[in-house]
Amino acid sequence: QVQLVESGGGLVQAGGSLRLSCAASGTIYSIKFMGWYRQAPGKQRELVAVLPTGGTSNYADSVKGRFAISRDNAENTVYLQMNSLKPEDTAVYYCNARIQAIWWGGTSDYWGQGTQVTVSS
Repeated sequence: QVQLVESGGGLVQAGGSLRLSCAASGTIYSIKFMGWYRQAPGKQRELVAVLPTGGTSNYADSVKGRFAISRDNAENTVYLQMNSLKPEDTAVYYCNARIQAIWWGGTSDYWGQGTQVTVSS
């Protein structure tokens, strides 16, 4: 019953900024981590950033210093602030979360629908 809904993608010129949002809803007992992946045409899906609950964020080398991952106070929404965007950042960005729906259950991975980010040169 968990859904991840993404927003914030779009077209931006090189050097610009975008902020992606991903809201988790449904039956949620706890969230182990939330993160972002991306997939460019002709390339495999790659990890962009991940934020474990109670832990520290991790970033792909290609986005370090430019992107920042964060959560809201309720820890059900994750953001990806993208600054100094480059054409090579162009990809479909997917929200990912590992969620324990009920206290006696295990965890499952969930994915957002994907949002297109296009950076023009």
